[in-house]
Amino acid sequence: MGPPSRETWAQRLGAFRASPSAFMAGPEGEDLGRDLLSELRSEKLSEQTKVSLLALSLEYPAQLWPDAAAAEAAATSLLDTLVLLPPRPSALRRPLLLAATTALAAGDALGPTSGASRRLLPLLLGLASGRDLGRGFGPASEQRPLQATACECLRELESCKPGLLGGYLGLLRSLLGQEGPVQPLSLLLALALRNTLVIQARARAGLQGLLVAGDTPAAGGPWNWTLAEDGDAHLQPQAPSWPAAEEEACGLAVLEPSPEEARELRAAVAQLLDTSYLLTPVAQAQLLWLLGWALRGLRGQPPVLFKPQLVRLLGTAQLTLLHAVLALKAAFGEALFTAQDEALLLRRLTLAAQHPALPLPAHLFYLHCLLNFPENWPLGPTGEETAPLLLGPRLCRGLLPSLLHDPSALLAHLHLLCLFCAEDEEKEEKGQDWCPQHYLGELLAGLRQRAALHGGPRALATLCFQASYLVVHCLATQPTVLTPLTHGLAQLYRARPALAPHFVDLLDRVGPELGEPLRAALRQEVVSRPGRDEALRWHLQILSKVADGKAPSATLGFLRAAAAHCSDWGLQQALLQVCRALLRAGVAEGLADLLQALARQLEDPDGRDHARLYYILLAHLAGPKLGVALGPSLAAPALTSSLVAENQGFAAVLMVQEAPAPMQLSVGPRRAAGPVPVLQLQVEVLEPLYSVELRFRVEGQLYGPLGAVHVPCLLPGRPCRPLHLPLRPRRPAPAQLAVRALFATPAGLTCHAHLPPLLVNFADLFLPFPQAPDGDNQGFFEELWDSCLPEGAESRLWCPLGPQGLEALVARHLEPFVVVAQPPTSYHVAIRLPPASRLLLRLEAAQGDGVPVALRTDDWAVLPMAGDYLRGLSAAV
Repeated sequence: MGPPSRETWAQRLGAFRASPSAFMAGPEGEDLGRDLLSELRSEKLSEQTKVSLLALSLEYPAQLWPDAAAAEAAATSLLDTLVLLPPRPSALRRPLLLAATTALAAGDALGPTSGASRRLLPLLLGLASGRDLGRGFGPASEQRPLQATACECLRELESCKPGLLGGYLGLLRSLLGQEGPVQPLSLLLALALRNTLVIQARARAGLQGLLVAGDTPAAGGPWNWTLAEDGDAHLQPQAPSWPAAEEEACGLAVLEPSPEEARELRAAVAQLLDTSYLLTPVAQAQLLWLLGWALRGLRGQPPVLFKPQLVRLLGTAQLTLLHAVLALKAAFGEALFTAQDEALLLRRLTLAAQHPALPLPAHLFYLHCLLNFPENWPLGPTGEETAPLLLGPRLCRGLLPSLLHDPSALLAHLHLLCLFCAEDEEKEEKGQDWCPQHYLGELLAGLRQRAALHGGPRALATLCFQASYLVVHCLATQPTVLTPLTHGLAQLYRARPALAPHFVDLLDRVGPELGEPLRAALRQEVVSRPGRDEALRWHLQILSKVADGKAPSATLGFLRAAAAHCSDWGLQQALLQVCRALLRAGVAEGLADLLQALARQLEDPDGRDHARLYYILLAHLAGPKLGVALGPSLAAPALTSSLVAENQGFAAVLMVQEAPAPMQLSVGPRRAAGPVPVLQLQVEVLEPLYSVELRFRVEGQLYGPLGAVHVPCLLPGRPCRPLHLPLRPRRPAPAQLAVRALFATPAGLTCHAHLPPLLVNFADLFLPFPQAPDGDNQGFFEELWDSCLPEGAESRLWCPLGPQGLEALVARHLEPFVVVAQPPTSYHVAIRLPPASRLLLRLEAAQGDGVPVALRTDDWAVLPMAGDYLRGLSAAV
């Protein structure tokens, strides 16, 4: 069967894009990635079709290359295809570079051990530097687009692996002064500079000449991974706001560059700022954010470098650049912005927010900037919402909310008005002609009036309750605002009871400042009405939320009157929900008679059983136990029958529920004794646990089934004896144990939790040989040594020693297994590896920095693990 045609590829790509997960799970999904890579070298497909294939790999790299090995192979194949392209102009070079970069980044295959990384990184840096890489990389007309693409690829890789380009800052600086794409190079240099400063600050190291130009690495040559290995993979090239970066930025203060390094750093920043006007507005904003983030808090680096840019940017009409200016103000404050600058910026934001022709997104942006304006000298504690000090009454009047505003804009204006009211409480007492609290009351009254219209849009009611919540959030300590708001909401419910779900949601969200008086007002509104109108179900819904132990006689009287009109199942359940609320509130007098009456007169059998269950609980359980029995059960799903739903709390006690792990499990010191290796476990708990059972499982066939470990009781703060877990290895190899815990809580629930996996190291399997029967240890060792060959294997290696020498190394790691010792220069070690292997070591003629080791074993598969273990001993001493 021949290769797929263009039409076949179009059908496959269409099916894949329609549902990538379903396509990859089907019969054609496994071969899609391999077919895509092979078709890129086919001469039967046009370049346009190949570009479409590469676009697919850019959009769905995780589906096409699901693991690091597949991503590595894909990147290698893409680079091979790139090299094989003819020297004529081609539309495939840039997509191939992007696809190879995306495969390594998305597949987490970028690293010093990756062959594709060793090929791609020097290639990208060479293209970014404009170096002639041969005819295979196209004519001269393609070099500038390729240079820009290479810069974008390097920026993506630097974002994934911070510090990757730290050793090439000097080279990137030199490129910025040459002919080439300014924007990609500027953003690349700014990101690399910012990451390098953060990494060096955390390591408490200087810049160490990193800003001085160096040589470009040759293709396939070594790459400097030093900073990338020390970097933090979670650094973000951008952040949504400056306060979110404050804690991370504090670490830059510990970096104190030398005078020469500070001069080079200022020169690099000035060079980037001088060329920033050539960038697009979005790129300029990102550049300013990166440079400001890098220099913020850095000792010896004054922010005056940004001053020339402010002269240009304070009058900008671009929202992205205005946001960047505000970010610089939040970062440097009065060190960069004078009081005149602050007043000018605030006035400009205020006037722009009042422009009548402003689009809604821009309008909301200006209001957001005013609400979060970074003042030079803010009053009050950090994080408290306040209006800017310089925003006087004259400017405030132009920002007042209006019922004609869009809902989102009205809420933003209302937020500002609430902040003015919080600061103007004293001014009302002085008899000012304009009072923001009075205007706020009129606005809320207008919103309630629109929400009370029967048959009105639901959006008007939603806006009214959103505004009410915002007022409570900002003015919770001002009774002069909350009291009329409470009365107004009660009147709104009287006019339109169908808004009961909105009232329930509001009560769930507000604090006691409004919650308590609003509950009392709504309860009075409901019980003062007859229980037979069409709004009965809304009244019952409100009562189930606000009913408590206060004035129970009025509530019970309303329920008795309403019971005669609850003819359908839904109304009966709503009535019983109010009874449940009274039960939980501790109301007993009169409730028992009502429940008995409901158990007799309700038409639905489910409702009668429900009422009878409530009566039994009320008659037989005291207050605390009644609250537990009626408590909600989050583990069980909602059921159709309300009676069965009430029993969910009881069923939860009989079920094993999943819970967060309340304990920490770790591997303790090794114990080399006994017939089998035993793992010593140390456990710490965060709360009392009873009847604890720890279950262990090993993937694959390397180990036999492991038994469970039982502990009767674990208490926090009380040391527990080490737990012993016998291991049953079928092959002497490390493993990872999956751990699951079953336990009982003080509340009587049985729970299970998954704990972090435990690692079984190669050394955890070591066991000593028994003593020689005749006491001839030397002869016993020589007999073991000779028995390993010819079936086994032999090797030699150099074991580096730490500063304490061979004797300390053996005493700490190998003492239980030493058969013959001639300290401090010679040791013969015999190790038994279950189930039936052995490892023999001769450590002789130790020198100052290491000791030659001769190894023999009857199992050749043990040699690599033994070599890695011995080479790592010096670091553990």
